[in-house]
Amino acid sequence: MRFRLTEDQRALRDGVRAVLARRFGAGELRAAVERPVLDRGLWRELGAAGFFALRLPEADGGVGLGLPEAVLAFEEAGRALLPGPLVATHLAAGGTPGAATGETVVAAVDGGLVEWLDEADVVLGEAEGAVAVRSVDPLTPLHRVPARGTPDPVAVLLTAAEQLGTATRACELAVQHARTREQFGRPVGAFQAVKHLCADLWVRVEVARAAVHAAAVTVDPADVAAARLLADEAAVRGARDCLQVYGGMGFTWEAEVHLLLKRAWVRTRRAGGSTESEELLARDLLSGSGRQGAGLR
Repeated sequence: MRFRLTEDQRALRDGVRAVLARRFGAGELRAAVERPVLDRGLWRELGAAGFFALRLPEADGGVGLGLPEAVLAFEEAGRALLPGPLVATHLAAGGTPGAATGETVVAAVDGGLVEWLDEADVVLGEAEGAVAVRSVDPLTPLHRVPARGTPDPVAVLLTAAEQLGTATRACELAVQHARTREQFGRPVGAFQAVKHLCADLWVRVEVARAAVHAAAVTVDPADVAAARLLADEAAVRGARDCLQVYGGMGFTWEAEVHLLLKRAWVRTRRAGGSTESEELLARDLLSGSGRQGAGLR
């Protein structure tokens, strides 16, 4: 099956990217790293743009689109490293007053962690006794709580979409650096080792993109698990390879690359990560219902 974006889907993707580029560019990203406080104005602007209400029916004041469109929006959020409990607020849009419009910030217990607990107006799940933990990602403050419950497949998929966006950004940065950075009088991209890194980056991104978009159509638990595994790998390995392309400067605080890796690491700790998805796929295969090529039916 071939997945092609419709004209409306491309317009949605481009529109979200334009809003984020205008409202959360490089300067705002750096400011958020230095002072990780949720920007309520940006949150309301996302609400006004329909980000949180994308899947809410029009009769209920939403945009009336589906999961594939939400995946495209969350890809762009992941590409921009947009901070905040995006998934939790999006999922709460139909049941928590103010979530759809961005007036209410909603956090949720997810895989034994709660992101942005201190900034949330509403917390879904039992967060009593939450303990603050040091987060490797300066853009994602964390609290730890006892893990319980089964992950929501939509939350798992939207996390995969964010990871895909981050992997895409890592690929873009690596290619841009390889073209412009020179050593020994030549762009570093002219060297075979760097070419291979960039090629591997691109392949992992495109494989993950196919899996994530397919899972958004089928919403099959096995497809979602496969998409999450591929997207997590694309984000973490992609950021690491991007660091290799950048060389020593990629490890500096001033470079954006380390932020991609740190965000990717933190997202892998959300519910539905590697162990849970691997076990789900194993059960699916052992039950005899597994399909060759998840999501391509």
